[in-house]
Amino acid sequence: MILTRADWEKIESTLYAPYAVKSGESRGRKYPEKEHPTRSVFQRDRDRIIHSTAFRRLEYKTQVFIYHEGDYYRNRLTHTIEVQQIARTIARSLRLNEDLVEAIALAHDIGHTPFGHKGEWSLNEIMKKFNMSFEHNRHGLRVVDELEKRYRHFDGLNLSYEVREGIVKHKTSYDNPHHDEFEESHSPCLEAQVVNFADEIAYTSHDVDDGLKSGIIEWDQLKEVPLWKLVTARLDRDSRKDPELARNACVRHLINLLVSDLLEASEKRLKCLQPASVDQVRAADTMITYSSGTGRQYAALRKFLEENMYNHYRVIRMAAKADRIIRDLFEAYEEEPRQIPPHVFNRIGKEPKEQIICDYIAGMTDRFAQEEHRRLFSPESLV
Repeated sequence: MILTRADWEKIESTLYAPYAVKSGESRGRKYPEKEHPTRSVFQRDRDRIIHSTAFRRLEYKTQVFIYHEGDYYRNRLTHTIEVQQIARTIARSLRLNEDLVEAIALAHDIGHTPFGHKGEWSLNEIMKKFNMSFEHNRHGLRVVDELEKRYRHFDGLNLSYEVREGIVKHKTSYDNPHHDEFEESHSPCLEAQVVNFADEIAYTSHDVDDGLKSGIIEWDQLKEVPLWKLVTARLDRDSRKDPELARNACVRHLINLLVSDLLEASEKRLKCLQPASVDQVRAADTMITYSSGTGRQYAALRKFLEENMYNHYRVIRMAAKADRIIRDLFEAYEEEPRQIPPHVFNRIGKEPKEQIICDYIAGMTDRFAQEEHRRLFSPESLV
């Protein structure tokens, strides 16, 4: 028997917790559409995101290391897949809407610039000169609302309110965006909160992994980090003999420890607060949380990475190079916009020139931005 959308909605009403978002109760889309006969609202959103141009470009956008530094380092796409996996695990255990969590997770970095957070910082500094700003979550919403061109009757992907809310209210150590359309709620739905934590778990644990592989951080440096002490204590004798096995095992243990603590602490908080609806979740403070002890240990690990990895001279050098590339590109396009491809240039007049240049650069991959810089500034390069 084929499961219809109505069947999925019945399954959700039976399986999911009262405070989970049900696809049949979605606040809907900006542009009315007839829904799919066999896919729920959020399943359809997920598929639209996966097939988008912006999602495919994540493969060549930086996590920490630029794509040419090695195929085995994380990029934005592999990071996104890891976030999705961790988020679905958490959502399943808490009886939240897995399809909504998956859609938000797959879209959470869709507005990222080339060269990671340094690229975002550079574009924001440039846009300040024009009394504008750039923030990758707000830009992610702009991507799915306006910049993707896949449908005849509307711009963007026409995603549901809940997925769009999850994109723009993605709040982590790096992100704290605001958007007038979503400010009526104190907090986003629990599914969006889960993705926020899954993102931090993924990038923290895997930045440790990539940092060790690259030699930017050394094993001995981590010995005094409380969380790392806990995970190394779980290594068996055979794993300790092989550095690669030991590293992989520790990263696994770290993810498992953080996810397990998050589930236990969040379950206690939910039982205490007893939210009976999504509206009650939105009206309250964040309900997804670590225990106080693990929260402090996680903060110590983040501080270690900030001091020893993100501020390492090799990372700083690449960040400085990224800043120069983005500033050079923006200045060249601002001075002579006709250097931009016609399909982008033709938007000038409909929107401010600076916004169009910003959109164009933000959509670039690391590889394309570097090649474009060579085309514009190297006399030997073909245009």
